Amino acid sequence: MRLVIQLLLWLVIIFLAYLTFDAVYRPIQFNKVKEKRYAKVIENLKDIRDAELAHKEVTGSFEGDFDDLVQFLDTAQFAITQRRDTTYLDEEYRRTYGVDQYIEDVVIDTLGFVSVKDSLFKGNEERYRNMINVPIEGADAQFELDAGTITKGDSKIPVFEAKVAKSKVLYDQDRTLILQENEIQSVDDVNGRYISVGSMQEVNTSGNWPKVYGDE
Repeated sequence: MRLVIQLLLWLVIIFLAYLTFDAVYRPIQFNKVKEKRYAKVIENLKDIRDAELAHKEVTGSFEGDFDDLVQFLDTAQFAITQRRDTTYLDEEYRRTYGVDQYIEDVVIDTLGFVSVKDSLFKGNEERYRNMINVPIEGADAQFELDAGTITKGDSKIPVFEAKVAKSKVLYDQDRTLILQENEIQSVDDVNGRYISVGSMQEVNTSGNWPKVYGDE
């Protein structure tokens, strides 16, 4: 009987040791997977942001339809410009007052044009055509993309947002750890339920990731 009790005690000790080990090991492995996947997702979000900023520079607005954004990249061009200062005689002032007065001005010369896709993606069509897809094997998900305007004073200002739920990026991970991840509020991590860039509520083209993943 004593031997049976000792054996049971050893089994309980081993089981408790396993639980302790698992409680430490699972979050460590989860964080390793999370950081690798977040890095890939953020690279795509940066590409989407670059494409949106180019669209705004050329057209004056952001694009909420991904197919239209790709079509823009296929055809659009940046103007190569040169800025120079100049002065010229104010003829009207001279006629009115009989005195020479010169006006200082800035002239923008257009020197040529360059393809937007070559500037941003060095001609890599696969990269920008697939940037809407969440780059995690098995995730089978796409980023949500939206664009529009918000009103600030008397002005309507273009805005955009691209995002994906963390649960889609971590689709095969422990549900409890994913729920904990959704509640994170820290300057050293991605806060909230989504990994995102831009905003539909405020004028913002930054991402919600920390500097460890590169420029916001």
